[in-house]
Amino acid sequence: MGTEVFVNNRVSTNSKLRELFVDQLKDIYWAENKLIKALDKMRDAATSPKLKSAFTTHREETIGQVRRLESVFASIAEPVDSTKCPAMAGIVEEANDIMDDTDEGTSQRDAGLVIAAQKAEHYEIATYGSLAQRAEVLGYSQAKELLRTTLDEEKAADHTLTGIAKSGINYEAAMEEERNDVK
Repeated sequence: MGTEVFVNNRVSTNSKLRELFVDQLKDIYWAENKLIKALDKMRDAATSPKLKSAFTTHREETIGQVRRLESVFASIAEPVDSTKCPAMAGIVEEANDIMDDTDEGTSQRDAGLVIAAQKAEHYEIATYGSLAQRAEVLGYSQAKELLRTTLDEEKAADHTLTGIAKSGINYEAAMEEERNDVK
């Protein structure tokens, strides 16, 4: 197990931590771009005007987060690049399954979409929190601030989704009768 090598109060530019940091930036960059497309589909599938609005707002915010990630890459002198994020790919696939497995126009679908969106938010919260801390250790103060800004946005989006679910979607879904359609 290696130790961190500090050069002028900074971690060596070829440290294992920097390599991990850059790899995870590529991962979240791919994830955010994938989420932009998924949020369009989720918005279109939602019934609740509040949920549709939240998906629209977060899509625009996510576009800004992608630009912010591009600034993070620039701040550490790395080319913008992406690597497929299996976690976000799975979360988006699960959201698609929810849309396929629930009836259009139901609160059940909206409740499922909130769950799927919150899974994405929680993944992003974990990623941005970790990346901001690693940026601090690596001495990347600009990157740290950019990542913390996005972290705060992701936490706010999660809070908004919780509020939407509590404002009636969950109750309405609980009141919907299960359909026993024969296929």
